[in-house]
Amino acid sequence: MLSVTFRFYRELNDFLPRKWRQRDLPREYLLPGSVKDAIENLGVPHTEVDLILANGRSVDFSYRLRDGDRITVYPMFEALDITPLVRLRPQPLRIPRFVLDCHLGRLARYLRLLGFDTLFRTDYDDDTLLRISIDEQRILLSRDRGLLKRRQLQRGYFVRATKPRLQIAEVVERLQLQPAMRPFSRCIACNGHLQPVSREQVLDRLPARTRQYFDSFYQCSDCLRVYWKGSHYDRMQSLVQSLRQIPPA
Repeated sequence: MLSVTFRFYRELNDFLPRKWRQRDLPREYLLPGSVKDAIENLGVPHTEVDLILANGRSVDFSYRLRDGDRITVYPMFEALDITPLVRLRPQPLRIPRFVLDCHLGRLARYLRLLGFDTLFRTDYDDDTLLRISIDEQRILLSRDRGLLKRRQLQRGYFVRATKPRLQIAEVVERLQLQPAMRPFSRCIACNGHLQPVSREQVLDRLPARTRQYFDSFYQCSDCLRVYWKGSHYDRMQSLVQSLRQIPPA
């Protein structure tokens, strides 16, 4: 029998029952399994973990538990330099791109509003989401803990909030997306790029009042949807400004 003590830090406690949070967790095991399996069996997806220390020594996910081990587990570090240690998450993507599960449609639209390349379809199953994330090096955003525990997945984030406005604020803060924002550059409906067009080019697609009061238009290069700076634009601009002002996590 192996006796092992775990301690999880910061937001990793979100995945633990309340009685286990912010405290040492003694566990016993019949066989010396991997630390990755032990962490995920306690409820924490490996995609949320950036650093593991076994008795103060940095280890990777393949480390085999030993009797008497003290395992401390940390989430991603934004400010602290841990370069000499075994960093478990892949290096941040130079340009963040996303794929979202079927529960996060509104969040997908907000990410596109901010200019991020974001794939979303209601018919993506778990295997498709996993394949897209791996093949296209996209961050998988999900509220499915089981999906984020899939061994092959490298880049993923569990979205804690349930309301879309809170979800986009959370993702911007946790993934530090502020510098990469390019608002109003993508179609929120299909993810295509927006290009400026003249009124004459899209005249047949415009409501009568829009033809009269607006003269600046943008069109999606994929679905051909037309955008202009109507009353909704001020509300979206206000949202973008509030997200830009979110301090780093």
